[in-house]
Amino acid sequence: MSEEKRVWVYGVVAAFVPIVYFAIVLPQTVLIPVREIDYVWPLLAAIAAGIVLNAIAAPQTGKTDERDKQINRLGGHVAFIVMSAFTVVPLALAMARVDQFWIAHALYLAFILSAIVFSAVKIVAYRRGL
Repeated sequence: MSEEKRVWVYGVVAAFVPIVYFAIVLPQTVLIPVREIDYVWPLLAAIAAGIVLNAIAAPQTGKTDERDKQINRLGGHVAFIVMSAFTVVPLALAMARVDQFWIAHALYLAFILSAIVFSAVKIVAYRRGL
């Protein structure tokens, strides 16, 4: 499998798994106080599912060239900036003593956005050239 195809799989999984998770958990906030929502195991399962699905659907091939390495570095740098910027939100929520439910989900969302941006930057680099 080419590195570009692996990036596509990673991006799709990075978007799909959280959509399923949030579709299950967030509607509960309308009916149940957030302190009573059992989100920890479903959230851990979503994280594990993302890791396992990517490992199965897009295994490492070890066949990368210099261009792949440069594109990976670029994606990693941009994803780091996104992650750093968005982790300010859960930090602020913790300082405001907001319920852990929202803090955990803000942090999960930061990871998700970082992964999606990582994929998008790499796909653009593959398509437009680096």
